[in-house]
Amino acid sequence: MHKSIMESIGRLIKEELERQERSVTWFANKLSCHRTNVYDIFARDNIDITLLIRISHILNRNFLKDISDHLEEGLQAREA
Repeated sequence: MHKSIMESIGRLIKEELERQERSVTWFANKLSCHRTNVYDIFARDNIDITLLIRISHILNRNFLKDISDHLEEGLQAREA
């Protein structure tokens, strides 16, 4: 898990797209947007929850769980 997931959500999305060997054009078509919007998503350090849910469905990866797991780890570290 990345150290600061919230600072890199766009990077995580990009890495997942690359891991699946999917193109930016494919992803843009699935999101019903232009390719430039996809590059904007990759650069983001925060993202609208509705968009993240759509992206999670498209890429078949639960980014919300990734964020939740990261939050839980941080909370446990604070308790220790």
